[in-house]
Amino acid sequence: MKRHIALVGFMAAGKSTLGKRLARALDVAFYDSDDLVVKEHGQISDIFYGEGEAAFRRYEHAAIAHVIDELPPGILALGGGALSNEDTQKLLKKKAYRVFVKVSPEQVLERLRHSQRIRPLIGPTPSLARIRELYTKRMPQYAHADFVVEADALTPKQTIEAIITWTHKKKIELSE
Repeated sequence: MKRHIALVGFMAAGKSTLGKRLARALDVAFYDSDDLVVKEHGQISDIFYGEGEAAFRRYEHAAIAHVIDELPPGILALGGGALSNEDTQKLLKKKAYRVFVKVSPEQVLERLRHSQRIRPLIGPTPSLARIRELYTKRMPQYAHADFVVEADALTPKQTIEAIITWTHKKKIELSE
């Protein structure tokens, strides 16, 4: 059975950017769980503020399950909190390779300060204390990944090369 590669990690770790480039390098499809939720249900911040985080996590799980169960194997970028849903964790453990793109809270803060996008769980003015609090809470969920790439000191190209090297070592093939 061919499996997807799911990029997991904290917000602003670069999962979507890396995922697109990795998919091109491996000549497979790219899927982004946040984009799928937005397409189906509207802006993430509107969902968080209008329906709550629990509704967003349900929509997110449905989007991830759709990709995993129904679409050709490829690269799937997950939102930073996707693993807070236990059903999503179980699905990915069973049917995908999980790659944790690890960046430090300091790196996250730097990236969020330069981002146009407001993250509902961090707010319009990100603080290192809030990032560290959420990061510490989520770290055990990320720790179960099949592969961890320490991306702080790596360029996007080096990060992608590290993931590709891992796929070769593990003899992971996504396409025929």
